[in-house]
Amino acid sequence: MWQHYHNVTTIDEALQILAKYGARTRIVAGATDLLLEIERGVRKDISGLVDITRIPGLDEICLDEDSQIHLGPLVTHNQCASSKLVVEYAFPLAQAAWEVGAPQIRNRGTVAGNLITASPANDTITPLMALGASIKLVSLHGERTVPLSEFYTGVRKTVMQPEEMLIDIEFSALRPNQRGAFIKLGLRRAQAISVVNVAVLLTFEDLAPENFATARILQAVITLGSVAPTVIHARSAETFLQGQILSDESIREAGELACKDANPIDDVRSSLAYRSEMVRVCVKRLLQDIRSQGERANYPSNPVLLAGSDNNSQGLDSSLLHVQGTPIETTINGKSYKLPGNIHKTLLRILREDAGLIGTKEGCAEGECGACTVFLDGAAVMSCLVPAARAHGAQIVTVEGLAENGELHPVQQAFINEGAVQCGYCTPGFIMSAVKLLEERRSPSRMDIQQAITGNLCRCTGYYKIVQAIESASQREVEDGVHS
Repeated sequence: MWQHYHNVTTIDEALQILAKYGARTRIVAGATDLLLEIERGVRKDISGLVDITRIPGLDEICLDEDSQIHLGPLVTHNQCASSKLVVEYAFPLAQAAWEVGAPQIRNRGTVAGNLITASPANDTITPLMALGASIKLVSLHGERTVPLSEFYTGVRKTVMQPEEMLIDIEFSALRPNQRGAFIKLGLRRAQAISVVNVAVLLTFEDLAPENFATARILQAVITLGSVAPTVIHARSAETFLQGQILSDESIREAGELACKDANPIDDVRSSLAYRSEMVRVCVKRLLQDIRSQGERANYPSNPVLLAGSDNNSQGLDSSLLHVQGTPIETTINGKSYKLPGNIHKTLLRILREDAGLIGTKEGCAEGECGACTVFLDGAAVMSCLVPAARAHGAQIVTVEGLAENGELHPVQQAFINEGAVQCGYCTPGFIMSAVKLLEERRSPSRMDIQQAITGNLCRCTGYYKIVQAIESASQREVEDGVHS
């Protein structure tokens, strides 16, 4: 486990620490991958973490005067999925970000972290490779820009040096004559690692063709994830599509060529034969969607985020080094706490073991079940994936903090009234997700509710009653609002 945890407030402070400790220290933002690797003993060489989440201005998404989109290193998957700029001008990336994990994971996990982790199954690498993205790395020695196509050297291996920090992701906004889309195949509807993922980006002859079925393709980019040690291009399919129109025959042939280009891996999630066939199917499906202009049909116009308002991030007046014994001063359920300096713990463990708030449950301890869901600075997160020291100076709400003036929260009462509690272990997590959903929208649809609880698992399979309870609570909220 780590011995020192740095809450920093400037990039320069982060770079100074990286230069001092080198490969023994890692930058964390979401930490959703790294924390698991450390907990499992995969990263035994790491002695320190540098938390950059309190550095202002690093979570911005912007379009510059050269039509280049920039993502800061703290931009989360939920920010990408809900950004009008990304949805309009980098749609494949929005789709991929929306497919990552569940709302609680997307509220913490960053696009930069997804790139740096360097798993070929990571969803956002594939569309960013198709978009021709590059990243800017900085250290005390200077800056350098690396095309994403040159960033990866193997499975979870990159050209990034230990003293470097990623400070920008840059790529061109889609032009009027370009269309793109992304598709992911997993073994379940949410919280799934890709068996195959594919991004397609087509540039057409006409500036804004009215009929994509007859428009000729000037350039095609097809990238494939989770089929090789790194994300790859389907080069034969790309070359074939140049000069073609999206006819049934050309779409079929492109799918066949992409299948041959893939030469997929065999692993625990899929056989080589299945991956090969799914590459063909996915490429064909994306091309058909682009031809019919239906690639955006199933994308939510108002994604469920469980993220709270835009101004919940809590800053620090100055940087702070946490070592074992440094107290963690935080606010939980509106009450100030000064907790023992157990920096090796997760937020989940200090809540239960040090703050004595045992309503938050440990189910899987790896961000899969949602039983540990709490609100951190206004956003729903998996507390098992948050380092304890991140709680310093933060605002936290647990299930114990929902009741007011001796009355249960409407969601809690609805769970009782509708019989939505079975064994009860998962219940606090479901309630927290539901409460945040109703903060976000007073009258959610059933699809909204289902999306909000994708990060919560009920081992008793009681989802019907849970959904019914959330619908009941939302109806009560509406009625209370009408009569107030």
